[in-house]
Amino acid sequence: MSSESKTKNLKLTTLKGLVFISCLVPLGMLAWDGYTDNLGANPIEVITRSTGSWTLIFLLITLGVTPLRRIFGWQWLIKLRRMLGLYAFFYASLHFTTYIWLDQFFDLAEIIKDVAKRPFITVGFFSFTLTLPLAFTSTNSMIRQLGKRWQQLHRLAYVIAIGGVVHFLWLVKADRRNPFIYGAILAVLLGYRLLTKRLQRRPIVVVGRTSSGLSP
Repeated sequence: MSSESKTKNLKLTTLKGLVFISCLVPLGMLAWDGYTDNLGANPIEVITRSTGSWTLIFLLITLGVTPLRRIFGWQWLIKLRRMLGLYAFFYASLHFTTYIWLDQFFDLAEIIKDVAKRPFITVGFFSFTLTLPLAFTSTNSMIRQLGKRWQQLHRLAYVIAIGGVVHFLWLVKADRRNPFIYGAILAVLLGYRLLTKRLQRRPIVVVGRTSSGLSP
């Protein structure tokens, strides 16, 4: 391995380490607030809202990797996408665990009733279940094993994000600015994806002949 390759690998490893630690900052802040008794009058609600918000934030960041990489040429971002996606799953798991443990005390009958009764719980529960196959197929061996099907499966991230925004929007009763902001960002990301797909399929005339896609 050349010295240039070693330098690049070292930089990438350092970057991944910094991103890994940064992604834990929201959890650390939440834990500190709990330790210092600074979670307010309803700590369960604060924990639930915080973990839910960070789930959406990491989902949107993950979905934004490809557009940023293509627009600005930041190829190194692709090396972080899997980590960011797994952190979205991590915070979603904390969000879900807070609900079934601290809110419902593992009362299965009550959980089923709540999921069926309240639409925002239904959408949130459904969205969380969709994150499971994405998390379980994020290993290198599963990526190789699934091949092209892996990319098709991981397009569910857009469905999950839509479900997360709807879940948040239906949950909030007064100030809906945050869910609308998340929804607007997601709309831009979806619009970019649809636009690029349309451009890729559009026929292009090249020296008297027709081809499809962005290149001959």
